[in-house]
Amino acid sequence: MSTSDTRTAPEAGPTPGVRRRIPREAGLGVVLVVLVVSFATFTPRFATGDTFAQIGTDLAIVLIVAVGQALVLFTRNIDVSVGSTVGLTAYLAAGLTAAVPGLPVALSVLAACLLGAALGAVNGALVATLKVPSIMVTLGTLYIFRGLNSAWAGSSQITAQNLPASYSAIATGTVLGIPLMVLYALAVAALAHLVVRHTVTGRAMLAVGSAPASAERTGIASKRLVFGAYTATGLLCGLAGVLWGARYGTVDSSVATGFELVVLAAVVVGGVSITGGVGTVGGVVLGAAILSVIGTGLALADVSAFWLQAVQGLVIILAITLDLVLRRRLESRGVST
Repeated sequence: MSTSDTRTAPEAGPTPGVRRRIPREAGLGVVLVVLVVSFATFTPRFATGDTFAQIGTDLAIVLIVAVGQALVLFTRNIDVSVGSTVGLTAYLAAGLTAAVPGLPVALSVLAACLLGAALGAVNGALVATLKVPSIMVTLGTLYIFRGLNSAWAGSSQITAQNLPASYSAIATGTVLGIPLMVLYALAVAALAHLVVRHTVTGRAMLAVGSAPASAERTGIASKRLVFGAYTATGLLCGLAGVLWGARYGTVDSSVATGFELVVLAAVVVGGVSITGGVGTVGGVVLGAAILSVIGTGLALADVSAFWLQAVQGLVIILAITLDLVLRRRLESRGVST
């Protein structure tokens, strides 16, 4: 056997992604269990079926948008306009349903998803074709989309009294005792997992985030993947916007203000690297669950909303710091991330 034939031998070992993914997700699972046990022990109201149903429905909207954010982060980009996109699509769906009696709810959902996809495509086109830093592009569109929502909605408010029962039913119904919201979120997460881990497109997306220059040299259509990631994120924001209005029953120009921070926290806590190419959808599910448990637990413990925001900010800092520490340790061992 020639020396050139032995170069593939290292591939028999575990890949960097696997070496890193297993302890991170296992750790997240342990943290989640500890949080649930702790809140159940010190807050008696926590350990009830209604509370767990609330946790599930609260994390559903976060998870749906967080999956989209993860797709963008995989490509070494970010989208901080997701809150504004959710707000604008929520007002479209609720407004359309209220304005057209008898309109099938499916059409309102479709309209919101199409608008969300269009808004995401705007972000994707600017980032992919003009090479403008994604943080700057989406920070700008965050204010543009929110401004459009404010101009459209003004001081008006759409409430549950203006909406048919069929609209709220898409978020408040259950199947075998499981809230529909949870089923929607798990379906989105499962589909995203299959795409990311078991398709050429998913692997190419991770490759773009891990080594953009190398991906370009190997012929991967980086611009198309970035554009697609943003468009998919916008579409998921549209779905989340519909569910927001159906879940909470009140839609105005302030819907989902600041929501992008909650989504970002769920994603980075779930182990998705802010520098691209690393992470799993399963981790995002656990990250969203951890944040939902913390939020519900603190609320039941009568902790003020201010401290909840402070905890979310602290969680983001700790998650990013842990990510950087792990990456440096791997790099010091000669492992590429």
